[in-house]
Amino acid sequence: MRHVFLYFGSFNPIHKGHMALAEHVIEKGLCDGVIFIVSPQNPLKEADDLMPELARFEMVETACRESKYPEAIQVSAIEFLLDKPSYTIDTLRYLSKNHGHEMRFSVLMGADIIPQLDQWKDYRELLDNYDIYVYPRTGYAVDRYLDRITYLADAPTFEYSSTDIRNRAARGESIDGLVSDGVAKYIASHGLLKKSVDERELLDRRIADEASAAAYIERGRYFYRCNEWGNALNDFNAALKIESDNREAGEFVKMIGEILEFRYKDIYNP
Repeated sequence: MRHVFLYFGSFNPIHKGHMALAEHVIEKGLCDGVIFIVSPQNPLKEADDLMPELARFEMVETACRESKYPEAIQVSAIEFLLDKPSYTIDTLRYLSKNHGHEMRFSVLMGADIIPQLDQWKDYRELLDNYDIYVYPRTGYAVDRYLDRITYLADAPTFEYSSTDIRNRAARGESIDGLVSDGVAKYIASHGLLKKSVDERELLDRRIADEASAAAYIERGRYFYRCNEWGNALNDFNAALKIESDNREAGEFVKMIGEILEFRYKDIYNP
């Protein structure tokens, strides 16, 4: 029976780190093949900045063709056909029912998923019925479900994410070397990642015109999406000076504080 790793994700866009992991598990003989499951909608993520699902599928398809093992690394659009939002356990149930006689399915996921796994639909069924292989992610320790997962300590790590790639493109920075040549050409030809200076300029102009709490919050959300924590914090604090009881601004200030404390511990513990 063919052993297949299922690699779920938005792949918004797929990058070289994703493909390096797929190639690694094949080279280690952990499976016979890897199938990328492109999710049209992750119930735990905002859908606002998702590129069109067909575009994300075609980029993954392109990256698979360019991989070291194009016959073993493939992509599936199965979640486009199932009910939305997409739940991993529902997809696994469908695949097991329809293809379980010819394939054994395991799940490949990052260490960043483990802390939120108990928020997943029927996560205990996932842990009890499927082998879970977890690859390292910087800043995330794997200290839960140790009797139910296999930790791939020697898997390649990468210091960037799909969000980082989108933010770099939004700032007008190059994404060369982060995505495959074919994916880079696809992004360029379809105009998927464009510099967003115009959005920033419009937000600056709005604040210059009215300097309201709402205007500062809107620009703060923009900085937050770009991971520009300092600028975001300044704008949310400016909103609080205008409206001290503004709940949204207060929540963002709290979230940014937690992010900074987690990511930059040296600042808080010199």
